[in-house]
Amino acid sequence: MNELIYFLVGLISTTVGAISGIGGGVIIKPVLDMLGNYDIASIGVLSAFTVFSMSIVSLGKSIKNKVKLDGKRTITLAIGSILGGVIGKSAFQIFLNILNNNVLAQKIQSIILFLLMSAVLILYSKEGKIKGFKIESVSICFLAGLILGIIASFLGIGGGPLNVIVLMYVLGMDAKSSAIHSIFIIFFSQGSKLITILLNEGFLVYNLEVVVYMILGGILGGFLGSNFSRRMKREDVKKLFTYCMMLIMCFNFYNIIK
Repeated sequence: MNELIYFLVGLISTTVGAISGIGGGVIIKPVLDMLGNYDIASIGVLSAFTVFSMSIVSLGKSIKNKVKLDGKRTITLAIGSILGGVIGKSAFQIFLNILNNNVLAQKIQSIILFLLMSAVLILYSKEGKIKGFKIESVSICFLAGLILGIIASFLGIGGGPLNVIVLMYVLGMDAKSSAIHSIFIIFFSQGSKLITILLNEGFLVYNLEVVVYMILGGILGGFLGSNFSRRMKREDVKKLFTYCMMLIMCFNFYNIIK
């Protein structure tokens, strides 16, 4: 029964994440915090494995369906997010060592996530009403990716919602296009995070007993999400993203007050 719950968490999170571009980590993180069976560091690794599995499948399907990607700017963002992911992981470890309190660390993460998701929801709902940019500079794209990578890795969320907002307001993409490109960035950022862990402390120091079930959920979620995304209109993707943000905020608010 326990394995089924974690499989479903991975499946539902990544299906929704593949469609809307949020990736799934931003859902997995607060849900696993609520379930309370794993420490904060293990949750981050479980989330990274699940979301990375989804991104591989989702990107593969997108390439097969001949979805065009804005190569130069998006790859620069992705490279920045890789470096940011390494920095963010180190900052997270320092943060844990200083606090030396898993419960307090989770509450601080939940507060930051709640505030960030509130800002993301406001900006997303104002698409077309707030004037954005269409930056062509690869230097700015790299810097944006670096900041996104640090935040995503520190919070253990994959960074999907933040990616979407930056792609919309900095690179000038619409909601559906930013969702696809967000998955592309997540592939690099989460992949680099897992490689960094492998080369440093390894995976044996984490409690990953349900990782196989979550990866299977992520793989299936990648298939389902990419199929649904191809059939959905831009407005439907926007509605799904909005509802997800509201739900994530509720999860995080519960984790703050519990």
